[in-house]
Amino acid sequence: MNKAVVATGKIAALDLGEVRTGVAISDSGRTLARPVEVVASGEIEDYLHRMIVEESVVEIVVGVPKTMRGEVGFQAQRILSKIDALEDMFPNIAFVRWDERLTTRIAASGGGGKKSKKGVRRLDHLAAATMLQEYLDRGAREGV
Repeated sequence: MNKAVVATGKIAALDLGEVRTGVAISDSGRTLARPVEVVASGEIEDYLHRMIVEESVVEIVVGVPKTMRGEVGFQAQRILSKIDALEDMFPNIAFVRWDERLTTRIAASGGGGKKSKKGVRRLDHLAAATMLQEYLDRGAREGV
């Protein structure tokens, strides 16, 4: 359930994963998305608490990984449950469920991302920024 969104404040985005979560944030004018970092998913609640206070975040867009046919599968159900828990923890923040299909692939096509010690590119924060930019560009609360 979305809360009424305050007209001022930044918007953050999360690309929630089982192990890692990508984080992005908008500028104060809500026109540009910026990738922030990749956070261990087990630490996301503490991270969000700090980010909400330090960055004046009033809204958080969370990617829901629907199937290519637009269905809500197992992974999407897991994310929706996590969003419900975050809404309970942060009742003054509006959470928007956003169809994130292909955002990681789009982020990967840009060639960015940091390599881990194993040589794997970490694209989670870039995927979050891609999703947030889509949301900002549409200027609407379409969601899932």
